[in-house]
Amino acid sequence: MNNVILNHSEINHKIRRIAFQIYESNVNESEIIIAGIDSNGYILAKKLKSALQKISDINPILCKVIIDKKNPWKPIKTSIKAEEYKNKSLVLVDDVLNSGTTLIYGVKHFLDVPLKQFKTAVLVNRNHKKYPVKADFKGISLSTSLHEHVEVILEGKAYEVILE
Repeated sequence: MNNVILNHSEINHKIRRIAFQIYESNVNESEIIIAGIDSNGYILAKKLKSALQKISDINPILCKVIIDKKNPWKPIKTSIKAEEYKNKSLVLVDDVLNSGTTLIYGVKHFLDVPLKQFKTAVLVNRNHKKYPVKADFKGISLSTSLHEHVEVILEGKAYEVILE
């Protein structure tokens, strides 16, 4: 059975709220890196960038983070060079924080370069972490069973978060 946890307008509301939280924690910054983990995390990062541009004069720079989710210890690629995010404020974005594996390896990658501030943002925070990683900004927290699957749809005419 599929349950819609968040509908299109609720997702847009969560994105806007997360954008305000990012702005509040970076109010003195002129530039911020929004690093989205490839596919849905990157789509969410693009939406956060757009929302930030509407509410602030911060220049958000988008970065795609490519992680092999099946083998996250393999080298991670980013669409911008390390020099471009060095000593800047960075927000690492993914759609769902489940076990924390993808996010923690993403965090580890960015720790090779000094950053001014490092935060994480997710649309859905599930409470099944096996790594000590947390979402600084989250749209919704769900207590789910391990057998359930959360699907996030951020493209097309109707965005949805579905619990299967």
